[in-house]
Amino acid sequence: MKRRVVVTGLGIVSPNGIGLEKFEDSLRNCSSGITFNQQLKELSFGCNISAIPHVSDELKSKYYSPLFLKSIENTAIIFGGMAGLDAWEDAGLPLTDPEDTDWDSGVIFGCGSMSMDTFIGKKINMVDEGRSRWLGSRVIEQTMNSGTSAFLGGQLGLGNLVGSNSSACSTGTEAVIQGYERIKLGKAKRMLCGSCESHGPYNWGAFDSMRILCRDSNDQPTRGSRPMSADANGFVPGTGSGALILENLEDALDRGARIYAEILGGNVNSGGQRNGGTMTAPSPVGVVRCIRSAIKSSGINPGDIDGICGHLTSTMADLLEIRNWAEALQLKRDKFPMINALKSMIGHCLGSAGSIELVAVSLQLYKNFFHGSLNIENIHPEIEKYVDETKIPSQTINFGGQIIAKASFGFGDINTCIILKKWRN
Repeated sequence: MKRRVVVTGLGIVSPNGIGLEKFEDSLRNCSSGITFNQQLKELSFGCNISAIPHVSDELKSKYYSPLFLKSIENTAIIFGGMAGLDAWEDAGLPLTDPEDTDWDSGVIFGCGSMSMDTFIGKKINMVDEGRSRWLGSRVIEQTMNSGTSAFLGGQLGLGNLVGSNSSACSTGTEAVIQGYERIKLGKAKRMLCGSCESHGPYNWGAFDSMRILCRDSNDQPTRGSRPMSADANGFVPGTGSGALILENLEDALDRGARIYAEILGGNVNSGGQRNGGTMTAPSPVGVVRCIRSAIKSSGINPGDIDGICGHLTSTMADLLEIRNWAEALQLKRDKFPMINALKSMIGHCLGSAGSIELVAVSLQLYKNFFHGSLNIENIHPEIEKYVDETKIPSQTINFGGQIIAKASFGFGDINTCIILKKWRN
């Protein structure tokens, strides 16, 4: 029997807000988390701005013991652990007794790349200098891609699937789709799903060398990310983590859980780096198939979609993405869904982007609003051929829509699309 799946808990560590209350406030007020980065300037990066959550030592101490913080330097694990634990608490789920295992609950927590700057970079020299015996006992968990999922599985006593995925910028959305499918097939009652990403010049240097990071807004950081704009100059690198608790509807209702949204369906595919697809650009054929398959699996029609949370990175790919949405939906420009771009506020958080954006989607459906996009003052004229400008709000609006589609596209020509619906009992 195929089960219905709902979102019952959320956790967020975002550049523009840590915790749901601050994050929602930032969404409503279109507050940017992009700031000047002195380190990037000193290293002669073309891009001197970034989006990093400001997590104080005091805040970390509320989640982790002094011993943990002394031995764990990987910021991806720190961000992901905070978001995951918050989501579990937000869902009203109890902590497992230290002697028990929760066989019905699991975790899929992805990561785009582990912490080269705050961890790996510091340890390579120790090995090169013949001091590997002093690396410590907690090195492996900070280098393996499943470090965050393993940490959360141990903290919460999860006995179902405990694993990690890594699909570049599609990672977060893909993790949620995988968790949704596991519950739908009856293999788990609930799954903690999300993704995290580290940050710093080692992580971002290759992007800067490709000249796909924003270079024209170093003196105006909040202007740097301009999705769908004619003068978009490249993406702003970011980091953070988002986490969602997915649950079988019957179990959620039985325990009286708050339900943020229902997941109707989703799809993951690859364009095979054919038909215009490459390692760094998605195949239009693959993207259109992915969106249409997600819609079909959800049992809805394209016209039922009220809003789109786009991938929209503030690069030349934005026009291609909108063109693909238009091809997939086959809707006239005045019938196109409302569309927004969270990356205008938080930059591109790479592997953690999809999960952060899905937390935003869930909040918008639950609280009946649709956040605006920053810097939407000069919409690309080609984009306006497909979408009426009234469908791209620059300020947050009241939203009576029922369905929002979220897509993410990653290096390797990997495509993901998921459909969420407002929950009405």
